[in-house]
Amino acid sequence: MTTETETVRRNKRSLQGLVVSDKMDKTIVVRVTRQVKHPRYRKYVRVSKKYMVHDESGACGIGDLVTIVESRPLSRKKRWSLRSVDRKAVG
Repeated sequence: MTTETETVRRNKRSLQGLVVSDKMDKTIVVRVTRQVKHPRYRKYVRVSKKYMVHDESGACGIGDLVTIVESRPLSRKKRWSLRSVDRKAVG
């Protein structure tokens, strides 16, 4: 490998969201909510998207607040990995 390919590293994106499903093996579904300004009405609207996330240890449950990070494709829909559990759900 040359030094050019070694020095070119990409910063991985990270997002924070709530776990909405943990029924799969080593996979959780995380809903990430963000606010965008409507182009015509200039009002902020909540937009949410669900991501399939790799959870190797199975540490997450429904309602947990987690941080996820971009990774290589692990399956057809899974392109994110669990970085940390920020807050456990009560109950």
